[in-house]
Order: sequence, then C-alpha cells, then structure tokens
Amino acid sequence: MTTKVKTTGVFQDVKIDPKIKLAALWVVLMFCYTYADILGFYAPGNLEELLAGEIAGIQMTQELLLGSAVLMAIPSAMIFLSLALKTRANRLVNIIASLVYLGVLGSTFLTGRNPAYYILYAVGKAVLLALIVWHAFKWPKGQG
Repeated sequence: MTTKVKTTGVFQDVKIDPKIKLAALWVVLMFCYTYADILGFYAPGNLEELLAGEIAGIQMTQELLLGSAVLMAIPSAMIFLSLALKTRANRLVNIIASLVYLGVLGSTFLTGRNPAYYILYAVGKAVLLALIVWHAFKWPKGQG
C-alpha cells in the first residue's frame, strides 16, 4: 500500500531547542578562535617570534600558556554545559561567560597588532558572543 503525502509548497520552520542553539554557537566560536590562531602562524614574522618564545613582544611563559589553555577550555566546556545545565543556570552561565569573553576580545585590541584577517574574526566572534547572550536572555518561557 502506498501513502500519498500532499505538499503545499510551504517551508516549515522547525523550532530548535535553545540548548542546541547555544551549544552550536559555542562550537562556531571555537572554530573562529582556532582558525584565527592558525592563520596567525602564516603572518610574516609570527612563526619566527613563536619559535623564539614570544609574540608581539610578550614572552611565552608556562604561566601565560596555562592561562591561554584555561581561556580556551572554558568555551570548550560551554558546548557541553549549554546542553547539560538546567535552564536557569544555563541562561546565567551563558550570559556571564559571553560577556567575559566579549571583554577578553576587546582587550586583545590593546596589542596594536590587528591585521585584517584578525579584525574579521574578531567581529565574527563578537557577533557570536552577542548572539549567545541574546539567545540565553530571550530563552522562551516554559522551554528547557
């Protein structure tokens, strides 16, 4: 027996759980961080500076590297936390983490070394962080 399905030609907008939206935004943000850093290796002089143990005049110490690792571990953890936390905690943690990272992103402009590719990624990261704040803040009532 065959069943015929009548299509009306209208697209259906599927509701996406806010947890999935937030996790996806954190994933995209992590890709932006990663690709911006990888592209930095190709900028003239950066690789030589890194091999010499510094970048933009900043000495690469174990403490600085640990701080950088922590700085990138948090967005990685936010992917999971966005899916696992209860609504109230989820909203709060996503808003706070995003605002902190917007501050961190803003502080990176103080180095004075901001090539075009970095500015493009920085704008993209700022938009992603703003979207995380927006989606967490506007979480639909009764959902989650």
